[in-house]
Amino acid sequence: MTTTEKKCLNIQQIKQYLPHRYPMLLVDRVLDWDSGKSISAIKNLTVNEEFFNGHFPHKPVMPGVLMIEAMAQTAALLSFLTMDVKPDENSVVYFVGIDNARFKRPVEPGDQLRMDVQVVRVSRGIWKYRAVGSVDGKIAVEADLMCTIRSAADASQPAVQ
Repeated sequence: MTTTEKKCLNIQQIKQYLPHRYPMLLVDRVLDWDSGKSISAIKNLTVNEEFFNGHFPHKPVMPGVLMIEAMAQTAALLSFLTMDVKPDENSVVYFVGIDNARFKRPVEPGDQLRMDVQVVRVSRGIWKYRAVGSVDGKIAVEADLMCTIRSAADASQPAVQ
């Protein structure tokens, strides 16, 4: 593979790495990724998304927490791809922290949310990322995310010790 060749994932490949399913699977396609460094992915928003029915019927917008979740799922994909691991039913990715979250513009039906996530550092099993979500090249959301991967059997244990 040449360095200019893009590494893409379709929805079936994404489902091999993320346990989420409709309506909580918020990544439709990975456009490109660079192991241990960065990933770009998209979520296509249609008026048929469940959350648009109640948020808000008169002016549908994607909830900010779901934009953050979409970026976190993108970050989790990058972690699994970097580790060259496909998680099993016992693998769970947990948020450890969300800092500097800012919402710059609404995301509406018909928009394509592009998520660009970069690894800032990995230390003691904690992955820190810088994530930006944009629509048509304009930033809609940005945040610093921290996550850890745990076994479901260890779910009752604190993420950071």
